[in-house]
Amino acid sequence: MQIRPILAALRRHRLATLLIAMEVALACAVLCNACFLVAQRWKLIQTHSGVDENSLAVLTVNGFEPAQAADVNARMLTGLRAIPGMQAVTLISQVPFGPQVGAAGISRDADSFKSTMGVVDFVLGEPGTFQVLGLKLVEGRMPQADDYRPATNFAPMDAQVLVSRALAEHAWPGESPIGKEFWCDKLHFRVMGVVDHLARAHPRDWGAQAAEWTVFTPTLPGGSLAGTYLLRASPGDLPRVLREARDAVAKIAPDVVLDQENSQTITDLRTDYFKSDRIMIDLLIGVIVTMLGVTALGIVGLASFWVQQRRRQIGVRRALGATRGDILRYFQTENFLIVTGGILLGMLLAFALNLALMTHYELPRLPLYYLPIGALVLWGLGQLAVLGPALRAAAVPPVVATRSV
Repeated sequence: MQIRPILAALRRHRLATLLIAMEVALACAVLCNACFLVAQRWKLIQTHSGVDENSLAVLTVNGFEPAQAADVNARMLTGLRAIPGMQAVTLISQVPFGPQVGAAGISRDADSFKSTMGVVDFVLGEPGTFQVLGLKLVEGRMPQADDYRPATNFAPMDAQVLVSRALAEHAWPGESPIGKEFWCDKLHFRVMGVVDHLARAHPRDWGAQAAEWTVFTPTLPGGSLAGTYLLRASPGDLPRVLREARDAVAKIAPDVVLDQENSQTITDLRTDYFKSDRIMIDLLIGVIVTMLGVTALGIVGLASFWVQQRRRQIGVRRALGATRGDILRYFQTENFLIVTGGILLGMLLAFALNLALMTHYELPRLPLYYLPIGALVLWGLGQLAVLGPALRAAAVPPVVATRSV
């Protein structure tokens, strides 16, 4: 198959060729960036919480003074533990996908402006919270009784803490984090262990890379560790246990206010938190399907128009010995050339669109491997779209050449 006659034919239909090429270019730019956005959102939705979600719920109360924290904690813990089916109740400051209360910047020395390591979530938990969460220790040791200290304002001073694997790899790449020190303003911390996973309260706000930058801090009840209770029950009993726990708050501590919205199972918190991301994924998939559909229809329409215009020319070629396969390959090659031109332009548009998204929405750079994937999709779409008209062209009989136009 010679390319020069095909190019000559395309030059005689510059406007139609340009329109289809521009349509393919736009589809390429949208396809690459939309697929990248879908992948980013999906990766966030799949964030590993690190906790035993199916067996955990959280119950939050507020409306009490800091001086009442010890009394409220004592009454709530005693009352909640008496609920049938309740396996454990402990205090915690925040849970994955719930309200964020402990985000702060950390550094490698007391001067936080010189060696910043990033902003992390501090999760405070009383004795037993580590086990109730179901965290998996991968290095170092678990908290011991003497590791639990009272929180001074934000967190305990000179605390022995556990960090997530993601934070350890970010802060000390290629090194063991055990024994490493870091600071949060004037608070000093030393790493005693590493957990496999522990998600932040709001992972979407920090992106997939920093979604698990967390520090588990053993803390004694009281002060900033009050009012948020981690409930554990068997997955089958958990909805009933949480419902009875919510109902029991009015009797256990009538002087506090139950936070209805944030007193849910961890599974429900995850579903609510990522609801907008799932909607966005559905919208982006709809955009992708629509754009590809419009592009395919454009190719089909143009190819069908050209087949109708060239029926006598096709008949002449058939009369001169061209086979059906020759005619079929002609139209497929012609479509391949148009789509290729559109893809080359579309790759430039894809980077331009990604640059705009990076500037206005702080998205990461589009990985290069999305471009060949987009090209393969559009090449395949173009060949499928042109197949019907090409088969009709190949079926034109040689006798057409003898008819008058």
